[in-house]
Amino acid sequence: MAAVVAASALGQWATFPNLPWYATLMKPSFNPPNWLFGPVWTGLYALMAFAAFRISRLPASPVRRNALVLFFAQLALNAAWSWAFFAAHNPLLGLIDIVPQLLCVLATCIAFVRLDRAAGLCLVPLALWVGFATVLNAAIVVLNR
Repeated sequence: MAAVVAASALGQWATFPNLPWYATLMKPSFNPPNWLFGPVWTGLYALMAFAAFRISRLPASPVRRNALVLFFAQLALNAAWSWAFFAAHNPLLGLIDIVPQLLCVLATCIAFVRLDRAAGLCLVPLALWVGFATVLNAAIVVLNR
């Protein structure tokens, strides 16, 4: 799905040039190693694309439309997080983005499960990772006040 690839590319565009800045931040002990983020996000984006593809192939309905609106909302917040946190050098702005992002991911998960169990289950790893990322982002805000 092109939108997922675009969101990934936009996030990388904001992140990679700002990795030296990120290295200067104080991070909690549970911060994963930097090399882990690429493989994790690659897998999550693949699962997101597969889930959205399954939902998009269902017959048109208001329920399907609402599920896809939630999906694209969480995807937009996902891409915006990299710009808020990395490009703006602002962990607090990242936290302000990631909280509604997590809520959107959870709502999308529920909406997708109601339409297609497999599609909804594909988003569970995303919900878990974004939940972890929310805690990590909050810890970085606290440590770097």
